[in-house]
Amino acid sequence: MDTFFLILATGLSVGALYYLLASGLSLIFGLMDVLSFAHGALLTFSAYSAIMTMNWFGAASTGALLAAIVVSTLVGGAVAFLVEWLFLRPMYARGHLSQLLVTMGIGLVLIAAVTIGFGPDPRSMPLPDNVSGSIDVFGVLIPVSALVTVAAALLLHAGLMAFLRRTRHGLIVRAGVENADMVRGLGIDVAKSFAMVFTIGGLAAGLAGALALVYVRAGTPHLGDTYLIYAFIVIVIGGIGSLPGTLIAAALVGLSQQFANHYLTGGAGDLLVLALLALMLLARPQGLFGKTGRIV
Repeated sequence: MDTFFLILATGLSVGALYYLLASGLSLIFGLMDVLSFAHGALLTFSAYSAIMTMNWFGAASTGALLAAIVVSTLVGGAVAFLVEWLFLRPMYARGHLSQLLVTMGIGLVLIAAVTIGFGPDPRSMPLPDNVSGSIDVFGVLIPVSALVTVAAALLLHAGLMAFLRRTRHGLIVRAGVENADMVRGLGIDVAKSFAMVFTIGGLAAGLAGALALVYVRAGTPHLGDTYLIYAFIVIVIGGIGSLPGTLIAAALVGLSQQFANHYLTGGAGDLLVLALLALMLLARPQGLFGKTGRIV
């Protein structure tokens, strides 16, 4: 039974990492109709800024870790803002292929920059003892890093939902999804909403980068690639543009992977997730909670 609860915690924490990255992708596609292939590289780039911050402090303290998480989150948001402003904004009228190629190229540039600056070998992330250890939960030793990751995902989801449902800018975003031309006709600058949403997605990716290091303890130039693949799977299963669907699908994918890998064989989890994706595309192409123009 202890093993069951440990796998449960591991699956939820992996799913939380998927959600941290997928939530930004879901928001961006829901409003902007853009699938950003630079999102995984943005996670990696931000993660290395967290490593640099920890090394700058020179000691693995709780304060240093919090600073690293904040820096990583802000770096993700700043880079995303620049990418949208300099590269994506001129591409909105040129169609999906141009946007896809641009974001893919930006992703390759970010990964190359990390590889040149830090080398191809893994870089460890020093963690304070109170995060690298475990905590007794009803007699089961659960890694603190897993609890931190799940808590961060839930807080991010609550914050995004509150933003979309209870703020003026959130209402503009939701209206823009339904009918961008109508919003423009009311004199509202939809381009600013695009920039804001892309920046929020970058902030989420930056947060995911720092917490991925907390979970895996080391970063590589291709850290974000695997997470990006599963983030796309998560938003398809949950429903593109549905944040609640993305949250549920992330938990489902993470749990399916971990339980299948443990109780069947290594690698079975990936096959199970791909099978779930195929079944969803065949039986319900819009996903669990997805429908046209939906982001909440």
